[in-house]
Amino acid sequence: MDMPVNVPVDNPNADTEWNDILRKHGIIPEKPLSPTIEEALAKARKQAHDNRLEDKQLDELDELEDDEDAEFLERYRKQRMAELSTISRASVFNQVYPLQKPDYSRDVTEASNKAYVLVHLASSRGTNDESRLLTELWRELARRFGDIKFCEMRGDMCIEGYPDKNTPTILVYHQGDVKRQIITLRELAGSKTGTEDLERLLIDVGALKANDSRLLRSQSRSESSAISSRKTVPTSSCADDDDSDWD
Repeated sequence: MDMPVNVPVDNPNADTEWNDILRKHGIIPEKPLSPTIEEALAKARKQAHDNRLEDKQLDELDELEDDEDAEFLERYRKQRMAELSTISRASVFNQVYPLQKPDYSRDVTEASNKAYVLVHLASSRGTNDESRLLTELWRELARRFGDIKFCEMRGDMCIEGYPDKNTPTILVYHQGDVKRQIITLRELAGSKTGTEDLERLLIDVGALKANDSRLLRSQSRSESSAISSRKTVPTSSCADDDDSDWD
């Protein structure tokens, strides 16, 4: 007959390798969570519960009438309708704007004080597949996100000597400054870049909220798609860059 073995334990709550082994085999109980961790978990659970309707469309809210408190649901419905109304009033662009160098400061830098402005510095060659792809994506995004101004201009017409190998280049302007710059689509998903990748960029720079109802629901790519700028471009207007050396 097996006899129970008394295992010496000085402090069962201590963070020691020996205690970890004992917990793994169920000899001593798991270490109790600290009040700080418990509070953080409780706060996270409450926040998740409070935000459970954030990704719901208005028609989806109607389907929840039997599951949610009527007063809470109505309050959230009014909040969502107010958000949509605000977006509708701000949607004044809804197209891709071609740029001219003399008007760059007015149409981009100054305009970014009122709305986010995204510029596609395009290739001068029709054989640049990434630039052609971004042109098509630009049109789609401009139609859906009318509160963001999407612009396009040939890179070498904006900046003298700008190398075609750096196109397409994306410049994100806000409050009169360049907030993000991306050189070629390989910093997104290369030739497989889609609207979801650009939506994540818009969220990352603050042009869109993560719960914006206009966002595509597709999650075909990892949310951790890297969007980083390893190269730099001038942050001034095109008119100031005639002497830049990009070779």
